Amino acid sequence: MWPIECSVDIECSVDRVQTDRAENDSVAPKVELAKVEEVIEIIRPAIQADGGDISLIGIDDEAGVVTVELHGACVSCPASTVTMKAGIERIMKDRVPGVTSVVQPGEDAELGTPVTL
Repeated sequence: MWPIECSVDIECSVDRVQTDRAENDSVAPKVELAKVEEVIEIIRPAIQADGGDISLIGIDDEAGVVTVELHGACVSCPASTVTMKAGIERIMKDRVPGVTSVVQPGEDAELGTPVTL
């Protein structure tokens, strides 16, 4: 009964699968505009219910960063940062492959030299 002979080179097949996985893992998926827009349309009614709105400004494919702008009541709302990170960003990351973060315009901009008084 032993040893079992097999005509398939299992080690070679396993090595090839592992190599394919490693090559695919190193390439970040491209963020699809249509998918981002679809998720914004899903989120929009909840934001509008609180007197605000959301619009897509742009997508950085290489970094996976989606830039959106909140309008209306969201602009002056103290909870808008929580809405952005715990709500919009979490949903976007869950539903759109390649998204690493969601930001507002100017959020990651350099503010200049710090001044101490």
